[in-house]
Amino acid sequence: MTSPILLCTDGSDQALKALTAGLDLLGRDRTFVLVTAMDTPDEGSLVGSGHAGPELTPEEYDKRVARAGNTSKSAIEEARRGLELSDAEVHILRGDPGAAICQLATELSASAIVVGSRGRGGLKRALLGSVSDHVARNAPCSVIVTRS
Repeated sequence: MTSPILLCTDGSDQALKALTAGLDLLGRDRTFVLVTAMDTPDEGSLVGSGHAGPELTPEEYDKRVARAGNTSKSAIEEARRGLELSDAEVHILRGDPGAAICQLATELSASAIVVGSRGRGGLKRALLGSVSDHVARNAPCSVIVTRS
């Protein structure tokens, strides 16, 4: 089995265009894995701070997790259709997206990761962080950062 290439999406049109650009560079005669990260609520929101009660009831937490799962599945299906990769393996990750992508790349012995960049300026990137920056600096393989 050849080492796969991870194609990372957040479900946005920009991400789909960036992945298309990555596929144009790499060609389609490879093994691809579609990846997205679920934006789940923090489990700490069920506990509270000690001074105040929890932010979410267990039922509200479960609903948010289910909604995040549905959003992630939709993002993957849109990428699958838009990139015409119906046979691609799929991974929906939890936790910090950058770290989770790097961990998956290690586990799968990925040969490369394709991730889009929104092109935030230095200040916004410093304040908000950047998945593509984290992946480029920490991945165990080559990283192709594309723009839409």
